[in-house]
Amino acid sequence: MTTLLVLIVVVLLAVALWQLTKIFDLTQVGASVNDTQVANDNDNKVNGYLMFGFLVFIYLTTIWCLVYYGKFPLIGDSASAHGPEIDNLMVITMVLIFIVQTITQALLHYFAFKYRGRQGQQALYFADSNKLEFIWSIIPAIVLAVLILYGLYAWTNIMFVDEKDDKDAIVIELYAQQFKWEARYSGADDVLGKANVRYIEGVNNLGVDLSDPNAQDDFTSTELHIPKGTRVIFKLRSQDVLHSAYMPHFRAQMNCVPGMVTNFSFIPTLTTAEMRENPDMIEKVANINSIRAKKSADLVAKGEPALDPYTFDYLLLCNKICGASHYNMQMKIVVDTPEEYKAWLKENSPKTIVLAVKTAAAEAKAAAAPASETKDTTTVTSNDTTVVANAETK
Repeated sequence: MTTLLVLIVVVLLAVALWQLTKIFDLTQVGASVNDTQVANDNDNKVNGYLMFGFLVFIYLTTIWCLVYYGKFPLIGDSASAHGPEIDNLMVITMVLIFIVQTITQALLHYFAFKYRGRQGQQALYFADSNKLEFIWSIIPAIVLAVLILYGLYAWTNIMFVDEKDDKDAIVIELYAQQFKWEARYSGADDVLGKANVRYIEGVNNLGVDLSDPNAQDDFTSTELHIPKGTRVIFKLRSQDVLHSAYMPHFRAQMNCVPGMVTNFSFIPTLTTAEMRENPDMIEKVANINSIRAKKSADLVAKGEPALDPYTFDYLLLCNKICGASHYNMQMKIVVDTPEEYKAWLKENSPKTIVLAVKTAAAEAKAAAAPASETKDTTTVTSNDTTVVANAETK
């Protein structure tokens, strides 16, 4: 608070000094005028060359960024059927932006130099030009219309799922909550049970409707497994705030909105093992591990444990700033072969939500029972058994 007050006082003092300077200038009316601050032809010429220098700076910076940071974008590492189309749209858009930026910046700085102020020279002024206005309006309109139509075409191809694809698809629910993800799979019936946040209680943290027959064999996982070559339809829900399911290598992103279910689907084209063997990915992993090795050396010198080597994995991230631990909200994605996926399902499907809830409920009930009741019950049982034994003896 003290720092804020000091800053306010400093700003007010600066404003006061500025106003005093203006008052002083007004009192000098009629006195000799100091015109040393008025730009002359030489000043305008220098400023014109500086504009050219700044244009060169812009171009050199752009080229340097392309060379140095060009290896970081994921273009070329797409792992979904629609990924190349998204990458193509991105490349076209960036090329158009680069061309337009290059031309407009060159014209802007060139005209700033060519039409710099000169003594006795007057600028040509005209109110309007229908021809010029038509040119600089129709060209951007056509370019933007083409990009928008192409984008809508790509979006429709991604989001539209025909009956055949829908019939053969796997439906998985992705449940978002601060600050973790959980995946819910259907069991043998291939149908996800109903769910609602009103049903959240105890270990039923996804709000599954346990009375729904389709929910009896549903199971959850904190690791998302999907098969290669099969369309996966994701049903997205959020428990608390607005999240965004972002799977960068699959070119997939969809908001998770509390109170509603959103959808997204794609077909994985590369397993995790295949992506790890991708030459571009091998180079990126090697670069990351070289950085981690240098960091580990510093940590070891300080007596701290070294960093583990990085191994590539697909990730599900949250692309909305959803709270203090937003950065930590991620889940590992494993793309299996169809055979590996079936084996994983077989291994994990017995761990159903309903079984977990019933087990937890039984344990909670047993824990809540008073110790005296347990003791009395044991005594009665023991006495009854003794009576029966004596009767048999007689």
